[in-house]
Amino acid sequence: MRKDNMTLESEFVLMGLSSDRQTQAGLFVLFGTTYLLTLLGNGLIALLISLDHQLHLPMYFFLCHLSVVDICYTSSGVPQMLAHFLLEKKTISFTRCGTQLFFSLALGGTEFLLLAAMAYDRYVAVCDPLRYMAVMNPRLCTTLASVSWSVGMANSAVETAVTMRLPTCGHNVLNHVACETLALVRLACVDITLNQVVIVASSVVVLLVPCCLVSLSYAYIVVAILKIRSTQGRRKAFGTCVSHLTVVSMSYGMALFIYLQPRSQASAEQDKVVVLFYAVVTPMLNPLIYSLRNKDVKAAFNRLLMRSSEVKH
Repeated sequence: MRKDNMTLESEFVLMGLSSDRQTQAGLFVLFGTTYLLTLLGNGLIALLISLDHQLHLPMYFFLCHLSVVDICYTSSGVPQMLAHFLLEKKTISFTRCGTQLFFSLALGGTEFLLLAAMAYDRYVAVCDPLRYMAVMNPRLCTTLASVSWSVGMANSAVETAVTMRLPTCGHNVLNHVACETLALVRLACVDITLNQVVIVASSVVVLLVPCCLVSLSYAYIVVAILKIRSTQGRRKAFGTCVSHLTVVSMSYGMALFIYLQPRSQASAEQDKVVVLFYAVVTPMLNPLIYSLRNKDVKAAFNRLLMRSSEVKH
């Protein structure tokens, strides 16, 4: 193989979802609307938690971080995808591709770890309610959030570095909507054993381990709920976990299905589905799930509206 064929590409071409202009116009409207709803919903949640002192509790501290992650995560790829729906030439530079990959991996990993921290918060709230505020003190909450962000960033830095170093020998067409690890690895024209090891290790660190911690937390929660004698008490205890459990099921479920299945069964179309699910669907649904069943968030929203109307008058 000639040496010049081993150089890195200066840009990549993204195939996207469809080449039909009408379909792309429809997708632009659909995903554009979803993106705006995501920014509005998560921005409102973060604003409410920041402004309302009654929401300055451990659970809402983590929820605020989750909303910020969702805003940043969806913004790392969706604007580029929307622009490509309107452009004939769907290219992305090597630097922008690497940057997009880093932030999508970092924010995705951070979200999984934050969900594990939130599961521990729910465990303490249900299994040790009398000591809840003492255990989930500001120092511990800050530490858990900091670890989530730090591990997510560090994991992403390693995976991005080993992925973007791969030469493609002139092949620069990505069958994807964004720069994504598996899509980039498929273009490689050299041995990818190291990349496979890093992908598996990354999946264990930011996906499998947090998933096991969440499962363990909810196992203890279920046992604790079953010990409650009154039906009303059981419903109340379970009700505090429903929103988080719903988000966890969506987030971990598809990720485990995609990233832990044998590579021989994986496909580019499946990769597109999981990226779109996390970049578009999940960030939009999270604020709805946490607000529709949460009386505290609804009350905070009403108080914000009342204060706004008082200021106007």
